[in-house]
Amino acid sequence: MNILEVQDLCKTYGTGETEVHALKHVSFSVRRGEFIAIIGESGSGKSTLLNVIGALDGATSGRVWIDGQDIFSMPEKKLTVFRRQHIGFIFQSFNLIPELNVEQNITFPLLLDYKKPDQQFVDELLQVLGLDERRKHLPGQLSGGQQQRVAIGRALVTHPALIMADEPTGNLDSRNSREVLALLQSMSARYQQTILMITHNQNHAGAADRVFRMTDGVLKDLGVTSR
Repeated sequence: MNILEVQDLCKTYGTGETEVHALKHVSFSVRRGEFIAIIGESGSGKSTLLNVIGALDGATSGRVWIDGQDIFSMPEKKLTVFRRQHIGFIFQSFNLIPELNVEQNITFPLLLDYKKPDQQFVDELLQVLGLDERRKHLPGQLSGGQQQRVAIGRALVTHPALIMADEPTGNLDSRNSREVLALLQSMSARYQQTILMITHNQNHAGAADRVFRMTDGVLKDLGVTSR
């Protein structure tokens, strides 16, 4: 089953001489549980694509379906709730709340919707992420790699249809980068979690099941990796 369908997606900024075509008729689909990497240089359009698919920005034309839902047909209020409940985000900057401890940061998206966390699943996440002994620590008491693990847990806690990872290793050293990529692989396999990751590092893309390249707003499928 395809969890993500993107059809003829275009994004244009400006008009006339200042017009920039950031996305040019992008179409692709992602099956449930796939780990997809999109590689490309800075300015190639990959971050724009992530923002449009994640409903953080609008499209000039085209359609996007996530878990069978046409996200561009939703009114803004419904889209905000859908994004919070069905899309998990992992950014280069960890975006943790400094006053909340590890466990509170992970469960925060559920509390926004007045949902009681599944404590068994939260405990499992903390264990799998190697954060069980850090659950009461504040972000300022953690290393960069540990903070990104918290961000991964926060993205997973709602059982989202899709996780969007924007350069998730960009602020990490090589060892922590490898650990975070291994965790994303593990989460994809363990929970059949669908992940869409963008990166400028072709070596990091090797962690994914399938790789695309973005060049000047055009997306090309490079096929299945050999991992």
